Amino acid sequence: MSWDFDETRPIFQQIVEMITRDIVSGKYKAGDKLPSVREFAVTAGVNPNTMQKALSALEESGLIVTQRNSGRTVTDNTKLIGKMRKEAALDAAKKYLEITRAVGLSADEAIEVIKEADKL
Repeated sequence: MSWDFDETRPIFQQIVEMITRDIVSGKYKAGDKLPSVREFAVTAGVNPNTMQKALSALEESGLIVTQRNSGRTVTDNTKLIGKMRKEAALDAAKKYLEITRAVGLSADEAIEVIKEADKL
């Protein structure tokens, strides 16, 4: 995982987004044990309190769960993971359409650009 942070947004929020992306993409699968707060913090180069805040937010979202005496794991709720995957794709599509409309492309033309790019 690349821990490149944008200085204009809160780091914990970016960590939430990165770990969410790793879960919905399948890097971390349903039921997988996650690294400890300290391990995550060291690899990300952030304060453990920042990492704890991010993991707590992920727990509130339902994507991760804390198992007593065995740490945090990715939820077994594959429907939730699928829902989050679709939401992430929709967000990306909306951003892409904003950009392509700003340069004068229609939605159909934007789709053709995606198809063309997918062939590269």
